[in-house]
Amino acid sequence: MTAVTIHERAAEALRDADALLVTAGAGMGVDSGLPDFRGHEGFWRAYPPFAKLGLSFVDLANPAWFARDPELAWGFYGHRLALYRKTKPHRGFDILRAWGARTRLGSFVFTSNVDGAFQRAGFDPDRIVECHGALDFLQCTRGCGAPIGRADAYEPDVDEVSFRARPPLPSCDRCGALARPNVLMFGDGGWVSERTDDQEERLGAWLDASRRACAKLVVVECGAGTAVPTVRLLGERMVARLGARLLRINVREPDVPRGQIGIPEGALGALERLDSLLGS
Repeated sequence: MTAVTIHERAAEALRDADALLVTAGAGMGVDSGLPDFRGHEGFWRAYPPFAKLGLSFVDLANPAWFARDPELAWGFYGHRLALYRKTKPHRGFDILRAWGARTRLGSFVFTSNVDGAFQRAGFDPDRIVECHGALDFLQCTRGCGAPIGRADAYEPDVDEVSFRARPPLPSCDRCGALARPNVLMFGDGGWVSERTDDQEERLGAWLDASRRACAKLVVVECGAGTAVPTVRLLGERMVARLGARLLRINVREPDVPRGQIGIPEGALGALERLDSLLGS
């Protein structure tokens, strides 16, 4: 099968869609200029001081650092928060939003990214699931029961050489303890999942409505790898349970279940090519 045939099949599925489920992993942000953390070397190129300490992404994405070394923890997460705030989502986000707007039941987003890019690109916040949480929100490290709050007031001050955060660090509005990102980390028994739970409940209701309406559901998956397969597995469940059509855009891991469409390209290039075929 040629690449042209793959794209034409994908465009045909999109033309027939009644509802669009956009799913995205870390590869979605690369075309916006965000660093690729794939493997230790990719992460250490972005954060050289952590290479000197021998600390990988998995090592640092651990809630224990907020008790052990808060400046190091917030250096890692604060630098990323500042980077995400100033990063403009690439044109592929606009393409996806326009595709969803043309369908009968609209679109919903499911992403493992914590960068808030879909909200910044103009997607309806009530139609987004951030399954690993988001850096734009904070929770108490003490677990005092304070509600999840926005991180808008926190302006990270991170030393660009050491990648350590300078005080003051964010604190809980209720008890004054150190606050941490409302992000699911590795080995994280303290993550407050209420916000994500609410998002997933809304997604479930939308999928139920799509099923009752006998809608043709198309899943457009962008940049979701197998290392943390949450996003990929959701799309495959939609195929198995709802008869959805899966379009998997992944430059390294485009393999798909039988009968589905895998496009071995980066997100932006593939989305622009499909949009051209759709005549937008």
